[in-house]
Amino acid sequence: MPYLSTINDLVAGSVGGAAQVLVGQPLDTVKTRAQIAPKGMFKGPMDVLAQTVRKEGFFALYKGMASPLLGIAGVNSLLFASYVYSKRIVSPFPQLSLKEIAIAGAMAGAANAILASPVEMFKVRMQGQYGAATDKKLRNVAKEMWRDWGFRNGIMRGYWVTFVREIPAYAGFYTAFEFSKRKFQNKYGDKVPVWALLASGSAGGIAYWLSCYPLDVIKSRIQLRQTPPTGKPWKYMTNEIRMVIAESGVTGLFRGLSPSLLRTIPAGASTFAAFELTREFLSESTGA
Repeated sequence: MPYLSTINDLVAGSVGGAAQVLVGQPLDTVKTRAQIAPKGMFKGPMDVLAQTVRKEGFFALYKGMASPLLGIAGVNSLLFASYVYSKRIVSPFPQLSLKEIAIAGAMAGAANAILASPVEMFKVRMQGQYGAATDKKLRNVAKEMWRDWGFRNGIMRGYWVTFVREIPAYAGFYTAFEFSKRKFQNKYGDKVPVWALLASGSAGGIAYWLSCYPLDVIKSRIQLRQTPPTGKPWKYMTNEIRMVIAESGVTGLFRGLSPSLLRTIPAGASTFAAFELTREFLSESTGA
């Protein structure tokens, strides 16, 4: 039954996404804090890691994890469905060119922003708490954002910059993944070794961040602010870029990039392993 196969893929994708969050969250916290911390608070990513563990304990590296864990099923389902549908729009043929893959990836990223934005907003606001007695739990953060700012300026804060980020990010991700996988297929045929798929996934993850990283810095800063941005999206995004450059130079737009790139390898491996094991189990259990 085709629908059972689709459900199996979506469930497996959610389990893979959860594995990615569990494995990648510590480095994600280091990345986010490097982006949003006040100037002079940390010397670099390693100092973020050391200070966080020393002052707040090891599990502080998992701050903000609840939001992506709760939202991963919806985010992955939307991304998966959007990418499949986008490929059909772009080309009636099953084998797309890399240019067409990039377009389909960009379209899927644009659609994905509507769920990715609130999930990441809550994550960033949790990661931006440094162990003070006034630190809030996720439910309190959610209540306050809704009560004080409502849906548009609270829950969806940072949507437009997330939208702009996801377009080049997923164009880069899917293009790099397909390029790498096809190179391996030329050598190994259709049955590509597991390590080659992991390498392709890592290539995709690296391309994701290299395609969009300055926009991710801007997104994190906007979502952490006490008040929502005002004016046209392109204006407040441009102003935020100018503020980062004024504070830290152009390199400020790339703060936290190294842990993001390091995170792609273990996070990608865990995602793939969890996805494949879950899909195999569900396939045997349902016969689909």
